[in-house]
Amino acid sequence: MRLLFRFSLLSIVLVSFTFAQTGTRLVDFNAKSLGRGGTSIGIFDSPELMMTNPAGLSFLNNTMIDADFSLMIPELQFTNNLNDAKGETNVFPLPALSFVKKYQQSRWTWGAGFFTAGGMGADFKLKNALYGSELQTYHSMLASLQGGLSVAYGFSDKFSVGISAHLVYSMLEFSMPYALNPSIMQGVANNTGGMTFGQIFAAPPAFHGFGYTEVIASAKMSDLVGIGFNGKIGLAYKINDKLSFGLSYTMPTSLTYKNGKATMDMTAQMNDAFGKAVQGYLMQNPGQTPQQAQAAVMAQFAGMGIDLSKGVQANYDLNLDLKFPQSVGFGTSFSAMDNLKFAVDVEWINWTNAFDKMTLKLSNGTNSNINTMLGNSGSFNLDFPMNWKNAVVVKLGLEYNVDQDLTMRLGYAYGNNPVPQSTIFPVFPAIVENHFMIGGSLRVSAPLTIHAALELGLNNSETSNNPSLIANEYSGSSSQLATTLLHFAATYAF
Repeated sequence: MRLLFRFSLLSIVLVSFTFAQTGTRLVDFNAKSLGRGGTSIGIFDSPELMMTNPAGLSFLNNTMIDADFSLMIPELQFTNNLNDAKGETNVFPLPALSFVKKYQQSRWTWGAGFFTAGGMGADFKLKNALYGSELQTYHSMLASLQGGLSVAYGFSDKFSVGISAHLVYSMLEFSMPYALNPSIMQGVANNTGGMTFGQIFAAPPAFHGFGYTEVIASAKMSDLVGIGFNGKIGLAYKINDKLSFGLSYTMPTSLTYKNGKATMDMTAQMNDAFGKAVQGYLMQNPGQTPQQAQAAVMAQFAGMGIDLSKGVQANYDLNLDLKFPQSVGFGTSFSAMDNLKFAVDVEWINWTNAFDKMTLKLSNGTNSNINTMLGNSGSFNLDFPMNWKNAVVVKLGLEYNVDQDLTMRLGYAYGNNPVPQSTIFPVFPAIVENHFMIGGSLRVSAPLTIHAALELGLNNSETSNNPSLIANEYSGSSSQLATTLLHFAATYAF
C-alpha cells in the first residue's frame, strides 16, 4: 500500500508537464537528470554520463543497466501572407540503452550504450504563390543516434578522467518547394546572343525576360543516411559527498549523408514562365490567337534548346554534407542538507562552425531540359544557408529525497535560440529557449528503480527577416515551436 501511494503521488505530480530541446539537441539523455533540469556534468549518478561527462562513471557505486524511452511531440505554427497554419501532429520515439561495469577493487570503470542524441521534424500543408490554391507538402525529419564505449580511470578517490568513443548514425529527409536564385541557371540559351537561362529568367519583361527573383522546384530528398565519429573527454572532481565538479568536451562530428534520392520538379515554374511568354507574345502580336501564341512560344523554347514535350522533372542521386557542433560544459552539485541537492550546468555549443550551411551534392540527373538550363550534365552542388549562432545553455536543478525510496526533482534550462532570422523556415524552427521540468524516481525493489521526467518547452516565436535567405515566401513570416516529451526509464543495479 505504501509503495502504491508513492507511485500515485509521483504520477499525479508529473501529469501536467512536458518536454523540449535546445537547437536540434535534447536537453539531456536520461529521465533521472531531466527531472532536475538536465544537470548531469557535475552529478555522478547515472550511466548517461557516457554522453555528458564520462569521467563521472568512476563514482558510480554499482554495475548497472539503464533503459530509457521517450516520446516527443512538437507543436508548430507558421504564418505568412498566404498561411496561418498549424503543423501536423507527429510523435517521435526516442530510445536509449546503456550499461556500466563497476570494478570494486579497480580504478577502471567502463560502459557501453546507445542514445538518441537529438533531432527535429515537421509536417505542414501550405499555400505557395506559384502553385495557386493547391496545398504543398512541407516536410522535414532529422534524427541522430550515437553509441559506443566509454572508460573512466580514477586517479584517486576524488579525481577521475574519462573518454567516450561513439559512432554517430543520422537520418535526414526534406520535401518542400525549393527556391533557387536564377543565377544557378548557367546554361547558355541558343539564339539569344550568349545570354544564360538565368539572365533570361531574371531580366524584367521590358527586356524580354520573366522578371523572377527566384525559381522554384518541388523538391523531395529522402533515404539520406550518415555515419560518423564522435569523441568526448571529461574530468570529474568529487571533493566529498556534498560537493563535486565536472568538466567535459565534445568533439564536432562531420557527416556525409550518402545514397540519398532527390526529385526536382520545375513543372509549375515552367508553366508560369510559359504563360508569361504567351501573354507577352499576344501583346506584341494582337492579331494572333492563343493557340498560335502557344505554338510560337514552344518554337522559341525549342530554339533555345528546350523540348517542352520532355517535361522538367528529374531524379538525382544525392549526397549531403552536414556537421554537428562541438561543445564545452561545466557542472557542479552541492548538497545543502543530507536529503537536498542543488546542481548547475553551463554548456557552450558551437553551432556557428557546424550549422553554417548544408551542401547538397546532386548527380546523375535524368532530364535533359533541366541539365540544359543549369548548364551541366546532371551533376551539381547546392549550398543551403543556415548561419546558426552559438548557444549557451544554463541548467538549474533541485533534487529532494523524500525517503530512501522516493526522490522528487525540479529543474529549469535556458538555451538561447541559435536560428537567425535570416534563415528561419517552418520545417526547421529549432527555436525553443525556456524549459521547465519536474520528475522523480521510485525504488521498486533493492536493485530496480524507475524514473520519470516531463518538461515544458515554452512556445517561442521568431519572425523572419525581409528578405529571407531561404525563399521569398518566408520573408516577414512567423514560425512558432513548443515541444512536449514524456520520458521514462528503469535502472537495474547489480
